[in-house]
Amino acid sequence: MRIVFLAPFGIRPKGTVQARMLPLAAALLARGHDLEIVAPPYTNPQDAGLVEVVEGVTLRNVTLGPAIGPLAAPLIAWRMLRTALDQKPDLIHLFKPKGYGGLAALLLLGFRLCGLKLPLLVVDSDDREGTGGMNDLHPYSWLEKRLFAVQEQALTRWADGVTVASRALESLAWGMGARQQWTLYLPNGPLLRPSGDRLAGRQRFGIAPDLPLLLLYTRFFEFSQQRLHQVLERLCLRLPQLRVLVVGQGPRGEERELEQAAFLAGFGDAVIVAGWQEPAALPDCLAAADAAIYLFDDTLLNRTKCPAKLAELAAAGLPLAAERVGQIGEYLVHNESGLLVASGDVDGLVEAAQRLLTDRELACRLGAAAAQRVRTQFAWEAAAGRLEQLYDEVRRS
Repeated sequence: MRIVFLAPFGIRPKGTVQARMLPLAAALLARGHDLEIVAPPYTNPQDAGLVEVVEGVTLRNVTLGPAIGPLAAPLIAWRMLRTALDQKPDLIHLFKPKGYGGLAALLLLGFRLCGLKLPLLVVDSDDREGTGGMNDLHPYSWLEKRLFAVQEQALTRWADGVTVASRALESLAWGMGARQQWTLYLPNGPLLRPSGDRLAGRQRFGIAPDLPLLLLYTRFFEFSQQRLHQVLERLCLRLPQLRVLVVGQGPRGEERELEQAAFLAGFGDAVIVAGWQEPAALPDCLAAADAAIYLFDDTLLNRTKCPAKLAELAAAGLPLAAERVGQIGEYLVHNESGLLVASGDVDGLVEAAQRLLTDRELACRLGAAAAQRVRTQFAWEAAAGRLEQLYDEVRRS
């Protein structure tokens, strides 16, 4: 089958293309399909017009411009659709029902209504975009928020098929009119990194080999910063030798807020802020830790998410103490492949993390079970097989 993926933005620096589209594309290529990705590289404008091969997948970056004015978005959307149609695909799969790609998909549906014979359209959703979702998280204008909400509703309803990254998104898609028989639950698979070096990771950040080390691998905006500070303060009081390695960068400098809060609360020496790390450095960061925590507010946005970072931690065999929200309960089974607590249960999360840091037999058992579960039940190869079946059913309908 000839397939084109429409990306929501460029491959750098955002993660959707690398964390979801590329592994799916590579797995479909391995199954014998012909597939390319078309992207609007406004996040990396230096790549506009560039055709590149990334992890074996051809990526076509459309040209940009004009930068402003009423024609900017429709022109980029038209270039995306034209580039996709130039590949003569049997099917176009849009990732994220919004933005330039969403406009290109609406153009496709509009031309089909006019009687033109054009490819089938499948729409993928890995976030809630409208009210209660990404519209509330980002400082979009009123017009942008309205457009994104309309795109999400219309494309989900009128697409030939729908793929969703979470059970909550599945229910929302049905509520927006997606046909149940052509709606596929397609959670994120794990990003499998090479094994890291525990000692090298600790040496890099000046952490002694014998000290307990807890990892916080995060983007920060998915949970209350005050709750994070409370959890770490109580853990450091219970385990005076504890060190906390913080990998990641918040949109508003939350990692620096954590440093300041830790200093004022008297556990500043325990917190090592590594910030954003190059992908090549991440295996050593993960290998250095004894356990990891994963905080998640119980919001509509989080319930619809499929946290790729959690899957990555689990696949690496890290023992996890996490707040049970949405897909986290799909990835981990309490007391079998992780320790789960209700969102907002500070004492429960502290207790769970302490158990993992002090009971090494328990930690090793849960970490190994998490890796086995995520690497088998959520493998991208299996996901590509289910997606292939959806494509076949949509083409036969």
